[in-house]
Amino acid sequence: MFSRRSLLIYVLVESLSATPLDDAVSRHAVHNGRFSLPIHRRRPLLPQPPVDGPDSVGMFDPSFAERESRAIMLKYADADSFLSGIGLTPDDAIDLAARYSPAVNASAPALPAFAAGTESFLANSSDPDTNANASALDAAGAPHLPLRDFVSGGLDVLFYGPIGIGTPSQALTVDVDTGSADLWVPTGCRTCHGRQFTPAQSSTYHVTSQDFSVTYGTGRVAGRLATDTVELAGLRVPAQAFGAVSAQTDDFAHQPNDGLIGMAFGTIAQTRRPPFFENLIRARALAAPIFSVHLARHEETGSAVCIGCVDYSKTTGPVTWLPVVSKTYWTVRMDGLFANGVKAPTQITAAIDTGTSLIYVPQTVATAFYALIPGSERAPQYGSGFWTVPCAPAPRVELSFGGHRFALAPADFYLGRAGAGSKDCVAGVLAVGAGLPPDLAIVGDEFLKSWYSTYDYGSGARVGFWPDVNNA
Repeated sequence: MFSRRSLLIYVLVESLSATPLDDAVSRHAVHNGRFSLPIHRRRPLLPQPPVDGPDSVGMFDPSFAERESRAIMLKYADADSFLSGIGLTPDDAIDLAARYSPAVNASAPALPAFAAGTESFLANSSDPDTNANASALDAAGAPHLPLRDFVSGGLDVLFYGPIGIGTPSQALTVDVDTGSADLWVPTGCRTCHGRQFTPAQSSTYHVTSQDFSVTYGTGRVAGRLATDTVELAGLRVPAQAFGAVSAQTDDFAHQPNDGLIGMAFGTIAQTRRPPFFENLIRARALAAPIFSVHLARHEETGSAVCIGCVDYSKTTGPVTWLPVVSKTYWTVRMDGLFANGVKAPTQITAAIDTGTSLIYVPQTVATAFYALIPGSERAPQYGSGFWTVPCAPAPRVELSFGGHRFALAPADFYLGRAGAGSKDCVAGVLAVGAGLPPDLAIVGDEFLKSWYSTYDYGSGARVGFWPDVNNA
């Protein structure tokens, strides 16, 4: 148990010793057209004690959660049309992935377990020989994108990492978002607060006359469609389309990232051009047409995207594969929520979204779920979708996808204590009403911190969940 005095001393020391990512980026080096971004390891934030006593949960800071709960409906405003197959951009990435083999000169190392395609490597993840191959793969230098966790108000708000754009490469940072499909960075933007891309310093930059705009869970950006060389984790795509953003809303003002990279399917790209990852598939630049994500819990560093690979050091068990039901968002079937082993059944679609912090379900689903937790109550003071539950004992919360149950860590389910001395905590499963499809859930980082996730374009497109080392 930590005293208030020791906690205060810890926070003061950490604030004095922190090395901002902006400072690290400003000191980046460019070698042979590639950039390197030093990310200095900080000690992890104060570990969260088990949720089993009156002092184990901090106070709920509603600022970000309220904003995201309102803005999530804007991010998914077109979801009803997209999930119905309306307004989609033709996309052949799935067909290419079905017969994928890496190029001989692929930037990613050719590793034996991946060479025959994703099925041979991933079909039986518990095979010791497969695990050995994966370790060798990582040792050989498979592309990893390090991510930094932006922690605010006790929440893991977003995860962002370095990207290079232009010739020579200019170093920026981007939020990694599986809930959208566009890349954008600020360019000549008077309302932007971060670092910006300078077109005049790139010999390969080209801007078009096509307008670009997109709305996310935390704001809106607008500008022009442009192309330039883009590099991520040592993987390079020439003439990659992106939004050269000249205006953005104030929602982004307090976020540390400069831009955003969408990792969803190109069918929903606002640019109507292939996303960065799908261009890597087309170029056969990957060991396999997959990427995997590890999100650390309340640690500024340690999160990463494994591009074309799986990092077994971040998993503690075998994978469970779920077929994608709509090649738009990374969507899977969600058939229920459990509280203490009792199921609130449902038949809805869940979008797995690294760019969203919390979990959002239809109002009817939330009502049925919280009815299973004694003492739960609506919390309209924070917004129409919020609920509180008793802080102790912590309920065992599980999400069920395709008949498979996945537990949610109490440290992530509890967003904070409802008030000073309150025995109730604000819960992290929020209800959404009008504005979203009535059969859509959005599953964000609150869940993904417990489950290492793999996004596979092969095998008809699927999502894999592995037990994450966060819960070991």
